[in-house]
Amino acid sequence: MNHPDIEILDKQTPYKGFLTIDVYRLRHRKFDGTWTGVLPPREVCDRGEAVGVLLYDPDRDAVVMIEQFRVGSAAAGGPAWMTEIVAGMVGDGETPEEVARRESLEEAGCEIREIEQICDYYVSPGAFTERVTVFCGRVDSRNLAATGGLEEEHEDIRIMGLPADEAIRMMDENRLRNSVAIIAIGWLARHRESLRKRWLSP
Repeated sequence: MNHPDIEILDKQTPYKGFLTIDVYRLRHRKFDGTWTGVLPPREVCDRGEAVGVLLYDPDRDAVVMIEQFRVGSAAAGGPAWMTEIVAGMVGDGETPEEVARRESLEEAGCEIREIEQICDYYVSPGAFTERVTVFCGRVDSRNLAATGGLEEEHEDIRIMGLPADEAIRMMDENRLRNSVAIIAIGWLARHRESLRKRWLSP
C-alpha cells in the first residue's frame, strides 16, 4: 500500500496460512484536503489474485457450469454447494489468461478456444485484497464428463452443461449466489448475440 494520501503508522501480520491477515493503523487524506485522525485498526485479508471464466458454446448456445462444496457460505447459513463458473487462483509466474485455460481443463475438462476478458473487480474492497479477472471462453460443450477437479486439491466438482437461457434464468431467480457467476452470466445476457456472431462456426 503505497499512496501519497495514505499514511501507514503500523502494520502487523497476526496470521499467515491459506489466507494472510494484516492489521493496519493508518490515516488518510479526506475529500476536503485535511487528514483523518488515526483510524481504528483495519484488518485486511490478503488472498491473492483470482480468475473466473465463463465457458460458452456458441454453436449450442450453452454454458458449462460447475457445482462444488463451499464452506464459507455453509458457515453463514447459505447453500453448502454452489453453482459457479470455473475459477482459480493465479500462481507465481502465471497470467490470468493462463489460469483461465488451466482451470477450464482441471475443473470442467474443457479446452478453451477463443477467449476474451469481461472485467476485473475487487470482491470485497473494505476488507479483502482479492481481485478477480473474469473471462468468457469458447468451448465445445458436447461429451462433458460428469465430474472434475484435482484430487490433490480436494476438489469434488460436478460439471453441468446448461442452455444459456436457463443459466440467465437461474441468475434472475437468485439461484446463483456468488458474485463471479452473477457478473459473468449478466454479461452474457447483454452480449450473447454479438458474441455468437464473432464465435459461431462457419
